[in-house]
Amino acid sequence: MSELLKRITINPKQCGGRPCIRGMRIRVSDVLDLFAAGMSAEQILEEMPDLEANDLQAALLYASRKLNHPVLVV
Repeated sequence: MSELLKRITINPKQCGGRPCIRGMRIRVSDVLDLFAAGMSAEQILEEMPDLEANDLQAALLYASRKLNHPVLVV
């Protein structure tokens, strides 16, 4: 799993510091938006030939990890 997350890069000088795929200007949010629009992994890879299947998995894993945090009730 940690190998997948190495595909996600954050550079303050690129895409406003948003998480990107392997240093490219393809943001994690771009990949998530395509999935949310109903595109399949195969369609996304066809549309964005610079991406690899592991990049899509990495984007999903990254998003899952960022959203999976406890909510503290006081």
